[in-house]
Amino acid sequence: MALRLIRFLLFTSIVLFSCAPTYKKYVSGYQVAGKTENPNYSDLYYWAAHPLKSDPSDSVPHPLQENHKVDKRVAVFFVHPTTLTDYKNEIWNASLNDAELNAKTDYSSILFQASAFNEYDLYAPRYRQAHIKSYFTTDTVTALRAFDTAYSDVKNAFTKFINEIQGRPFIIASHSQGSTHAIRLIKELIDGSSLKKQLIAAYLIGMYIPGKNYQSISLCKTPEETQCICGWRTYKIGFTPSFVQTEEEPWWITNPLSWTTDTTKVNRSNNPGAVLTKFNKIVRRVADAQVSNGVLWTRKPNFPGSFLLRTNNYHIGDINLYYVSIQMNLRERVASYFASSMK
Repeated sequence: MALRLIRFLLFTSIVLFSCAPTYKKYVSGYQVAGKTENPNYSDLYYWAAHPLKSDPSDSVPHPLQENHKVDKRVAVFFVHPTTLTDYKNEIWNASLNDAELNAKTDYSSILFQASAFNEYDLYAPRYRQAHIKSYFTTDTVTALRAFDTAYSDVKNAFTKFINEIQGRPFIIASHSQGSTHAIRLIKELIDGSSLKKQLIAAYLIGMYIPGKNYQSISLCKTPEETQCICGWRTYKIGFTPSFVQTEEEPWWITNPLSWTTDTTKVNRSNNPGAVLTKFNKIVRRVADAQVSNGVLWTRKPNFPGSFLLRTNNYHIGDINLYYVSIQMNLRERVASYFASSMK
C-alpha cells in the first residue's frame, strides 16, 4: 500500500501538476477574513469555480481558444479530487480557510481538470475534503467520519446548484475523491428521482463504480447516450491492481477514446490531445485506451519527459490524458440530449 502511494505521488509531481511550493505565489489572493468552516454556498467564496466569478476553470489552452464558446443551456457540477495530501498535516478534513490549500486546488485540479468541462456553466464547490490518508488508514471509523463530513458539503453544494440552474440540464463530473462523493450523490439524489430527466451524463472518473449501485441509471455504452454514467481508471497495459480483484462485478468502465464499453483497443494515434504540465500546449497521441477487467489500459504515455515515468498507475492523468476527447464527447452528448428532447 505504501509503495502504491509513493508511486502515486511521484506521478503527481512529474507528470501533471506543478510541485506544491509554486502555489505559494497565489496565496495572497486567497486570504479572506471572517469566513466560517461550515460552508455557505450562497457565498461565492465557497466555490472554487462558479459562473459569476473569474477563476482558473475559465482558462482555455491556446490551441483550443479559437473554437471555444460557452453553451449556457447546460451547467456542470464538478467535484475536485484530493488535494489535502501533506502527511505532516494531522487533520482529517481540510480547512476551507487554508489559503495555500485553496490555491493548490484551484491551480491544479480546477485549472487542469475542471477546465475540460468549461464549455458550459461550471460550478465546483470547495468542500471539507478528507485527507488522502483516509483511503489508507486502519482507523476506518475516523476515515468514514471524514468522508461523511466531505460528502455533506458536496451534497449541500449540489442542492444549491440545482436551485440556481432552475431546471436546466446538467452534467456531473468528478475525479478521485470527488468521484467517491459523486457516486453516492447520484445514488441518493438522482437515481429514481425527477432530477434524472435533467441529467445529460455523469463522468465519474478515477474510482470503482459498482455496476449494481443504481436502479434507473445505466452505464454509458455509446458516445451519444444520455442520462447515464461513464468512468475509467487508467493503468499501464498488463497491470491490474490487486484490490480490483476484490471488487464486486460488474465494473462500470467506459473507453474515453471510443466511448464504448467493449474491449477493443483504441490506439493513441486516435487520441486528439492531452493537457499535461504545460496548460497551453495540446500534446497529441499521448495514450491508448482499452477496457480490461475493471480498469483502463494504455501503453506507457508518450510525452516529452515520459522516460522518467516509472509507475504503472496513471490515476492522476485520468482526465488529462484524454482532455480533448472528453470535450468532444461532451458536445456529442449535449447535442444528443437536446435532439431527443425536441422529438
